[in-house]
Amino acid sequence: MASQFSSDTELLRAEIAAAAARFIAEDGLDYNTAKRKAAKQVLGNNKVRGDILPDNAQLEEEVRTYNALFFADSQPIRLLHLRKLALSVMQELAEYKPYLTGAVLNGTAGEHSDIHLHLFVDSPKDVEIFLLNKGMPFEVSESAHPVSRKDPIETLSFMWRREGVHLTLFPADDMRHLKTGRDGRPIERADIPALSALLNESEEE
Repeated sequence: MASQFSSDTELLRAEIAAAAARFIAEDGLDYNTAKRKAAKQVLGNNKVRGDILPDNAQLEEEVRTYNALFFADSQPIRLLHLRKLALSVMQELAEYKPYLTGAVLNGTAGEHSDIHLHLFVDSPKDVEIFLLNKGMPFEVSESAHPVSRKDPIETLSFMWRREGVHLTLFPADDMRHLKTGRDGRPIERADIPALSALLNESEEE
């Protein structure tokens, strides 16, 4: 009985992951929203147990699979475009030691993906002033710290060559401590040299 229960749970989780991956690749939904929408699609109005939802690692793998099946021609080109743009904006922000993260780094970025950068700064105002001096309009938003109950984290969002860019501004001390996200997975980041090396590898393939 326990084995059957486990098997049914795994099948449901896989079905939800596949549906969520489609929402991410086709509609640009974030992972959490895609999971909730997919769970409702698969289970209707039934209560969703936490163990049925796929974790981010499984979902990321499903997005890769979906991209390979349905966007094999266009997704690699789109990914390369976003990585090159990410490098250009990172070079503009070089004094703040930016790090690329998210779908553009892990290779799952698609048509609706934006560029996400992490900056570790003593004062968010310094970055705001930098953008203002560049004549670059931006929007400010706040979100909860990803792993602690510290003060909210500020994000600056703007358009860069017709693509969305989001700068998440962490306290400088977080550079040493912020290694994993809410899901317990290591946070992948790439600085300018690492992204340059990644682009060189792509061009050699």
